[in-house]
Amino acid sequence: MKIEFAPLNIPLRRRLQTASVVQWVFSFLALAQCCLAGFILLCLSRWWLLAALYAGWLYLDRDTPTTGGRRSQWVRRWAIWQYFHDYFPISLIKTVDLDPKHNYLFGFHPHGVLVAGAFGNFCTEASGFATLFPGLTPYLLMLPFWFRVPFFRDYIMCGGLVSSEKSSASYIASHPGGGHVAVVAVGGAPESLEARPGALTLQVLKRKGFIKLALKHGAQLVPVFSFGENELFDQMENPAGSPLRRVQESLQKVMGVALPLFHARGVFQYSFGLLPYRKPIHTVVGRPIPVVQTPSPSREDIDALHKLYMEGLGQLFEEHKGNYGIPEDKHLTFI
Repeated sequence: MKIEFAPLNIPLRRRLQTASVVQWVFSFLALAQCCLAGFILLCLSRWWLLAALYAGWLYLDRDTPTTGGRRSQWVRRWAIWQYFHDYFPISLIKTVDLDPKHNYLFGFHPHGVLVAGAFGNFCTEASGFATLFPGLTPYLLMLPFWFRVPFFRDYIMCGGLVSSEKSSASYIASHPGGGHVAVVAVGGAPESLEARPGALTLQVLKRKGFIKLALKHGAQLVPVFSFGENELFDQMENPAGSPLRRVQESLQKVMGVALPLFHARGVFQYSFGLLPYRKPIHTVVGRPIPVVQTPSPSREDIDALHKLYMEGLGQLFEEHKGNYGIPEDKHLTFI
């Protein structure tokens, strides 16, 4: 394999963009393990009392990830996130105004490998979410497992990440007075195994939990499509039924997280590595689907709203695909 090295005379701005993405990939793949190892070492050191005090804090603070988290506007506005945003770059596109008197449930599609668009747009202010949607506060839902990791949990909550447990989503969707947005990557971990350039397959046909949640609390549903999300990484071939796919699905059932074997570029060369390609991400927030609160929705209620949601998502994609280089004959596939 021929290796294409990066030129030496790259502007400092682009080097800082690459560095910001290096730390983000590290945070996604290894920071939790480092935090856990650090806590264990602290327990075994002469500073074990600090570890004991922090363990007590974890117990007292155990409900915070399911009750809105503990965001920090200072962290969300770090300069590093602007470099992260400009690396791809990432853009957030509003199609209509959203009334802050309502709560919303954003269905984010596609999941991609590392959900870069959702993180950049909803866990930082680099895309200007607060300016585009005044009065709304976004919360990105993440697997509960990560909120049990010492130190790491506190860091990710600063960005607005919260647990994806049902009680957590309900807390956001039922916030008195409105103004809260629960952002759900509907396809979840299984969809990341399909993430590769050109992929337009979404796992949504059997995903109805978020529909039921919206009905129970009267939160308006908003389809969100992130054009370019699947273009950031290549992935080893893992067709359904292949040995690799069976192993990945088995691990996902046991661990709760998927393990896509992805690759793209490196820090000093463009031929291989774990950094995403510099491909633009355009996250389009669609029109809200009004929801009538139904405390005990029937299967028919859920199916009817689910159909409306899929129609709205398909329409959003069709209306905007031409703006982002997707051929007219390409369409979404729901599985």
